[in-house]
Amino acid sequence: MLSLRTPESIRTFQRKLYIKSKEDPQFRFYSLYDKLYRTDILKFAYRCARRKQGQPGVDEETFADIEQVGVDEWIEELSRDLREKTYKPFPVRRVMIPKDSGGERPLGIPTIRDRVVQTAAVLVLQPIFEADFVDCAHGYRPNHSAQQAIKEVHESLCDGYTDVVDADLSKYFDTVPHDALITSVARRVSDGAMLSLIKAWLKVPVSEEDDDGPPRMKGGKKTKQGTPQGGVISPLLANIYMHRFLKYWFQQGMDERFKAQVVNYADDFVILTRGHAEEALAWTRRVMEAIGLSLNEEKTCICNAQRESFDFLGYTFGPDYYPVNGNRYLAARPSRKAIQRLKGSIRKRLKGNPCPWEDVVEMLNRKLTGWANYFSYGTLSTAYQAVDRYVYESVVRFLAKRHKCSSGGWKTFTYRQVFGRLGVLKLGPLKQKAL
Repeated sequence: MLSLRTPESIRTFQRKLYIKSKEDPQFRFYSLYDKLYRTDILKFAYRCARRKQGQPGVDEETFADIEQVGVDEWIEELSRDLREKTYKPFPVRRVMIPKDSGGERPLGIPTIRDRVVQTAAVLVLQPIFEADFVDCAHGYRPNHSAQQAIKEVHESLCDGYTDVVDADLSKYFDTVPHDALITSVARRVSDGAMLSLIKAWLKVPVSEEDDDGPPRMKGGKKTKQGTPQGGVISPLLANIYMHRFLKYWFQQGMDERFKAQVVNYADDFVILTRGHAEEALAWTRRVMEAIGLSLNEEKTCICNAQRESFDFLGYTFGPDYYPVNGNRYLAARPSRKAIQRLKGSIRKRLKGNPCPWEDVVEMLNRKLTGWANYFSYGTLSTAYQAVDRYVYESVVRFLAKRHKCSSGGWKTFTYRQVFGRLGVLKLGPLKQKAL
């Protein structure tokens, strides 16, 4: 496994950028593009892309192809293209991938070459904007996580901020206006070559595969909105634009005016208030429209968390009751949708799986471990028990079919055997993790 520890030379460079940005909020960085073709930055960017693997882009170049030619030679050629400004991004290959909840979603696949350059750009730009981002924004940031956002929401509810705006932005990543986004980047970056590169990524055409003919090209130079689908730099650009809303929120003192807390993760956010949810929603709607975004009115709602539940980042927040004494409390627990998605994923992985049992149980445990690592906060016992029950029943059916058990397998594969000798991970005994 490749180590992704950032080399000291890059960490030192990033610290300098962060400190300068933090010390002078008005400073605009004017010499950044030349850092993209530094050999140490490109080599580390390649390692990051290699670690994530991924399919080839429209040029069909794979990591195996690159390594056959020689990584150092490939990076030197890319560095030269950047230095001489002959680098041009390829179109993004768009494919449809199945969702655990059913249906499909589009995934953009840039070429490895473009992924590496975008990663290099993130290494350079992230520290600059990280100094500006507010603490309540947790998506796609170093030392931030969805679990922190979940904990922050729960603690705010317990502190009395129970009148909630459960907000949903309508197709945020597809509707960010390019001109306004570049203006937001330019508030910190005056390097024309870097800005031109970002514009090129925003305007890159999308190649949609078609079984009946050649790929269709969409978008391109006429595109005026949306961040690059699947692009490495897309989350950073999305955070930069979302920061416009969050910064204005605090500049205008909305936290004090509405007696409110706002918690954001990428394009998801909630506003938790003490009695001012309707005013906060009206203000948010006006500001979002002013910056070229819109709320999904069908999914955006107001609720009183003392009486109603709402979902955020896969968790359900709202009233619950202690089984021992019936006393009510404000809970954070895995949502029904999250449990159903996990069940669907397990079902797909087991159905017709011809692999040896050792491989099946490894795959199953990897999925369960990842799910439990994410859902490790709040009230967990009911959700964990439901998952354990479903896993047991699914494994018994799978093994009974494989071994042609006439009894249905329930006597042959007991609960103790499945979660013992057969090695399936049981969530129930797992201890809750402190965040």
